[in-house]
Amino acid sequence: MIKNDIPQDEIYLFNIGEAQQAYATFGCHRVNESGLHRFLVWAPNAREVSVVGDFNGWDASRNRMERLDSGVFAAFVPGLRDGDCYKYAIHGCDGKTVLKADPFAFHAEVRPATASKVWSLGKYDWHDAEYLKRRQGQNLLNRPVSIYEMHIGSWRKPEDWRFADFRRVADELSDYLVEMGFTHVEIMPVLEHPLDDSWGYQVTGFYAVTSRYGTPQDFMYFVDVMHAKGIGVIMDWVPAHFPRDEHGLARFDGTCLYEHQNPMQSDHPQWGTLIFNYARPEVASFLVSSAMFFFDVCHIDGIRVDAVTSMLYLDYARNPGEFVPNEDGGNIDRSAVAFLQKLNSVILTRYPGVMTVAEESTAYPMITKPPYDGGLGFLFKWNMGFMHDTLSYMSMDPFFRQHHHSKLTFSMHYAFTENFILPYSHDEVVHGKKSLLGKMYGAYDEKFASLRLLLGFMYAHPGKKLLFMGGEFGQFIEWDYRKELDWFLLGYESHDRMRRYVQALNEFYTRTPALYEIEDGWDGFAWLNVNNAKQSAVSFLRRGARPEEVCVCAFNFTPVPVERFVIGLPSKGALREVFSSNEARFGGSGHGAARVIQAVHKEFEGHPYRAAVDLPPLAAVYFELDSNKKGLE
Repeated sequence: MIKNDIPQDEIYLFNIGEAQQAYATFGCHRVNESGLHRFLVWAPNAREVSVVGDFNGWDASRNRMERLDSGVFAAFVPGLRDGDCYKYAIHGCDGKTVLKADPFAFHAEVRPATASKVWSLGKYDWHDAEYLKRRQGQNLLNRPVSIYEMHIGSWRKPEDWRFADFRRVADELSDYLVEMGFTHVEIMPVLEHPLDDSWGYQVTGFYAVTSRYGTPQDFMYFVDVMHAKGIGVIMDWVPAHFPRDEHGLARFDGTCLYEHQNPMQSDHPQWGTLIFNYARPEVASFLVSSAMFFFDVCHIDGIRVDAVTSMLYLDYARNPGEFVPNEDGGNIDRSAVAFLQKLNSVILTRYPGVMTVAEESTAYPMITKPPYDGGLGFLFKWNMGFMHDTLSYMSMDPFFRQHHHSKLTFSMHYAFTENFILPYSHDEVVHGKKSLLGKMYGAYDEKFASLRLLLGFMYAHPGKKLLFMGGEFGQFIEWDYRKELDWFLLGYESHDRMRRYVQALNEFYTRTPALYEIEDGWDGFAWLNVNNAKQSAVSFLRRGARPEEVCVCAFNFTPVPVERFVIGLPSKGALREVFSSNEARFGGSGHGAARVIQAVHKEFEGHPYRAAVDLPPLAAVYFELDSNKKGLE
């Protein structure tokens, strides 16, 4: 063994929970050009470990690994090439010998095969230096963020029904995102996973993009192409649990190494998976380094951390008496809290201008506050309450909406407690929940008008934006990961107009600072008419960093016109309609377009001026307030 090539300092950092680039130490790495490779694996309780693979006939006696003092096994194997398959034959302390995939592998066989592959991360020439330089100087909190969430495998399907691939998708998708005006793409999990039905949320390879879609270099190309078009790439990342598959992390060395030993702590009752032991330093090093790998090596722009709620609560999806309380008898997993704080601190310190996003569905405090103030340190949190309230509201008969007016207004009671992203995500268009368009109440035309209204309300409301693929053109059926989106619908005028509406909405949003510059306080928002429950209509004002940056937003959630709808205004001037979901080009009637309405000096809901506007049925209307303009009274 070449002792000098064993990075003892890095192993030490891994063992104490402080490694941030463990991927550069553990796993399989080329040592010289003749094909000599070093293998390092953490298996402290194993009796014996060997490297087995194509190169030695899968014979465990030929490349036995040497145990180091740090709980790590090491071996050097000559003559290997990229693409050679391998595993670790681990003779565990339980007496069983199991073939395990490399937890740090960069590439793997295509499922259902499960071996790791020898793979070099070189041989890709990046072209995004200018993009990365610009990214460092941006503050996403006061910039427009419009995210297109998508699943690589079902956005488009090859004609021969093979898996989609990163390179083919990248070229077409990047052009589409630019055309549609999205600023970011969020890809559902693309780390290696054995079961297609999990959509990637049950990960076995935390350092390998799934071979279904290509090689690591293919994924680098995907990110590079997005950056060339100015699109940021956000990855779904899943540190909350992992599957029980024999080749994976479960009982890795014959013991509960990555998971807890107590089933009340390790078993995930909702998903049948295993929960990471965040209190173990090596597990923290493993997970932090996994996230950092994709920022360091693949140049991604953000991660969305899945199922944060299940990480935070020891009793998540458990009945009373079926969980182990913390040291104070509570239900918060403090080791998970410490892990998330470390994760966010490392990423956002190392990479200014990127984002970390929490999928968290409770009122757990300070998700997006810094760790030094006791927060978890995420940059953004998904606003699940906004999503559920508005979708529930839009699915009900408009006659009854007057009795549920708070579903429109309640979100503003907590809108500034966190930095929010407003999502209409994949979870809401599967398992019998209907598509986004299908959720809308009413007949065919009313569904389209209602979806335009809903998105108009979301884009005006404080918070960054996220829309799952298909929603932009009114996909009628639920999302099915086995099929591509129903792109043929764009041949129908109603769906094409829907797509053009989202395109125009993104364009208006990104050029209107009032809709994104101030999202952390009441300086950027004011209700103008909030109490008109009987007519199910509301109005509010959005304000940018400069006094002249003002957008007045009004909404009618009923299928009948609301005439002379009163809007309170902070100053004199005239309202001029600048954007409406009811425009004829989007499939609306065009009623009310281009009118200019003069404000009068008469108090309304705490504002010194007011104006009366006519709102079309099921419509979102944005106005410019010009203090120098005169119009109709």
